[in-house]
Amino acid sequence: MSTEIIENVEIPSSVKMTKEGHVLVCKGKLGTVKKDFMRIPASITVEGNKVVIKPYGTRKHDLAVTNTTRSIIQSMIKGVEKGYTYKLKVIFAHFPISVKIKGKEVHVENFFGERSSRVSKIVGDATKVEVAGEDVLVKGPSLEDVSQTAANIEQSTKIKDKDQRVFLDGLYIFAREDGMQ
Repeated sequence: MSTEIIENVEIPSSVKMTKEGHVLVCKGKLGTVKKDFMRIPASITVEGNKVVIKPYGTRKHDLAVTNTTRSIIQSMIKGVEKGYTYKLKVIFAHFPISVKIKGKEVHVENFFGERSSRVSKIVGDATKVEVAGEDVLVKGPSLEDVSQTAANIEQSTKIKDKDQRVFLDGLYIFAREDGMQ
């Protein structure tokens, strides 16, 4: 005897949520976030001011899928209302590192005195990257795009074949915040 699992996510009045096929589109004051739920084994419907998630089964795994889906949808809503900000700190010991944004790429120049710059991609159309002194700010409405962009920048300055406890140069994520200050 198992009970049916149904989860409801409330949609605030300032957010407009629509479903196009398997893609859920969330529009708010900071932009639009789209997420494809094709591979989620659950039916997702938008009914008035709420999103209803019904998994296909009633096992513990189906409850986990439902909670994950709910969390993703809540992150989408929070993103278009407040946004997300990741802060990276530029750290160097000898060669001064400079960070430049060129189109949809972030160029880290003079890293360990290298002549060629290290390049990382900016993920997503609404993701913005700005340099503020010794900090690099990555902002946007999509948590996935903002976090992946910050991770790309951090990974571009990963040091290989050296002791990472001694050679600490690079860009490192030091803060994750809700809201785009």
